[in-house]
Amino acid sequence: MDSVEWEALVARYGWADGDEFDWYTVSVVAGKTEDQVIAAFGGDPAGTSRTMTFGEAIEDTAAHLYEDYHLLGVLAEGRHVWTMEPGYHGNIPEIARRASANGGEFFSVYEDINARCQVMHAADGRVTGAFDPIGLEDADFYHDLPELPAWAEGATFPMEQLSAVTFALMERTMGVPFDPDLLRTPVRTVTLPAPGVLFTDTDAAWRP
Repeated sequence: MDSVEWEALVARYGWADGDEFDWYTVSVVAGKTEDQVIAAFGGDPAGTSRTMTFGEAIEDTAAHLYEDYHLLGVLAEGRHVWTMEPGYHGNIPEIARRASANGGEFFSVYEDINARCQVMHAADGRVTGAFDPIGLEDADFYHDLPELPAWAEGATFPMEQLSAVTFALMERTMGVPFDPDLLRTPVRTVTLPAPGVLFTDTDAAWRP
């Protein structure tokens, strides 16, 4: 992809730098079914699910503000499964490993209200790269600048386009575009256990 194509791709995701959603993780998994993805995230594919939009999931989560309450929306499109959550399970490396195991591929984009951000990719059960792009444009101020993975080469991360760039990286890496209308589409939504319940070694789960 040349620079003109890349800039056009980033521009198509300009909507992501609005302020509609303060906290989200969007993931895409290749080569898995909805049920397999739900299980990889720690949910019960045979359990109760509801049909909700992302906005409704946000409202429902806010109603359980002081509880360990986690929702995951899932939608299969061809050989890809999208997940959308007002939370962070898709930002946990161990979930990336589980979702991509046995020949799968995984990519997630995370952003929260405290201006933390992460993009992560995994293939065949191994995390190939995970980093926070915030501040990379001011790299001279950092002594330990993270080494960018091969799938992020050539990308720059201006603060005013930070979210657009992360979604563009997702499309460039996974070969499938994210349609923002999915955030307003009612999808299958399940409840996930808290990471402290899901993992016996939480520290290891968070290590790439």
